[in-house]
Amino acid sequence: MTEGIGPALAALAGGLGLFLLGMELMTDGLRLAAGAALQRILRASTATRVRALAAGVLVTAVVQSSSAVTVATIGFVNAGLLTLGGALWVLFGANVGTTMTGWLVSLLGFGFKIDALALPLVGAGVALRLTGAGSRRAALGTALAGFGLLFLGIEMLKHAFDGVASAVTLPAGVGWTAVLAQLAAGLALTVLMQSSSASLTVVLSATQAGLITAQGAAAAVIGANIGTTVTAVLAVLGATANAKRAALAHVAFNVITGVVALVLLPWLVQALLQAKQALGWPPLPALTVAMFHTIFNVLGVVLMWPLAPALTRWLQARFRTAEEDEARPRHLDPTVLAVPALALDALRHELQRLQGLAVTALRTVLELPTLHPASVAGPAPDVAAVQQRLGAARGAARGLQHAIADFVVRLQRAELERASAERLPDLLRVARYADVAVEQADEAAEALAPWSQPVPGLPLLELSAFGQRARALLALLGTGAADDVTALEAALTEAEDAYAVLKAALLRAGAQGLLALDAMDAWLRAASALRRGLQQITKAARLSRATEAGAGGGAAG
Repeated sequence: MTEGIGPALAALAGGLGLFLLGMELMTDGLRLAAGAALQRILRASTATRVRALAAGVLVTAVVQSSSAVTVATIGFVNAGLLTLGGALWVLFGANVGTTMTGWLVSLLGFGFKIDALALPLVGAGVALRLTGAGSRRAALGTALAGFGLLFLGIEMLKHAFDGVASAVTLPAGVGWTAVLAQLAAGLALTVLMQSSSASLTVVLSATQAGLITAQGAAAAVIGANIGTTVTAVLAVLGATANAKRAALAHVAFNVITGVVALVLLPWLVQALLQAKQALGWPPLPALTVAMFHTIFNVLGVVLMWPLAPALTRWLQARFRTAEEDEARPRHLDPTVLAVPALALDALRHELQRLQGLAVTALRTVLELPTLHPASVAGPAPDVAAVQQRLGAARGAARGLQHAIADFVVRLQRAELERASAERLPDLLRVARYADVAVEQADEAAEALAPWSQPVPGLPLLELSAFGQRARALLALLGTGAADDVTALEAALTEAEDAYAVLKAALLRAGAQGLLALDAMDAWLRAASALRRGLQQITKAARLSRATEAGAGGGAAG
């Protein structure tokens, strides 16, 4: 036994490494490959709690792995493709869907192995990467390879503990001490084997062989469900705040349900035995365990149905990031609504913060290596880090926009003086300009998402010149120099002139066959989006300054 500890520890470390690497690749690939269509599909399937619950049940019933669905769901949240609210019900549904394994094993003696997909997924993923370099197909390949590595990691973790798991004997007895020991055994089996389905199969086998009572097996099932949360916890190491919240919700579901089921354990088991007899089902002990596993998880959904709103609010307060705090308004206090003039001043200050977030979003896009070529402008920044900062700025801007919109609705219900009523439309126009600037930053980043590095034939000098002029304009907007309208207009003119030169150079390179047409289109769309974003944020600064000075709509332009 001692001789096997070293290899087991090495396999454990390797399995954990593959798991985490697969999770990272999957998240990065999904972020790059997912376009607006995939986002719409995911959001449509999770638009309501019933749809999200059904999606979790059906997908898990098909792939026969709640761990895989849980990790994939957290990956979608991590990539920003799913909201926290939608993800929670997918996770709850996954717990119900995984009970299909118990029915298959108990009735047919057959179980599925999701890890059988691992090597084909890795192979397909690598093939897509090799044949689609620089395209969205390559990003999809990265995601598929990540899935495969993740499953390989889980398989290695299982094999690392095969010897330990085979030596485990489930404790017998019906007293509370024995029940707690049985729960601990089920939890340990799932943690060691990284699969609640595998540990459930062990429990079913022991029950069918008469080595443990139905009540003892039910206690072990509760422990197995709690143990499966370890996979979710591993999946969020270094993940986003929303992904951590989703994992914590998964833990809360299983722990809360486990506590309630443990208290009701003797009565639940007795009721199931009587129900099985009344239905005339075969007297298979393993069938009772499968029934309990399903009832246990359905009970969890019933418990979470009224608790979900409060749980979501509680989770939103956990793992708060600086970006999320940035999205919270600092000046829009409801008390100022009683004095409309003060409310408008508070709104103006908040709009200045929104403009700052829009400037940050545009500046961050300009840091992408595809717009910041290393051969001209120095070392290329890290793509993942830039994308993370862009997502943070975009999320903060979106949150602040919602807060501003809610405040404006409440302000419109107040009785405004004539001067205040004349200022409000201009302030709303400032908000719209900043909103469009953030949208254009998103469009530029999306256009260049499939291109991780500049491609041959790209006019680097013109691209660098446009980037420098754009950054110079944003530098003015980010400082008090934005009050100098003349300097601002001159900087915008220089950026637009540089854009015109870049556009002509891109079209010329494409026409001469020096630059691939899909690359030309991507850079043209990105440059055009950035140009419009610069125009919009400049309009916002100009109008904001005019409003502050009392000039009103005369500067709306």
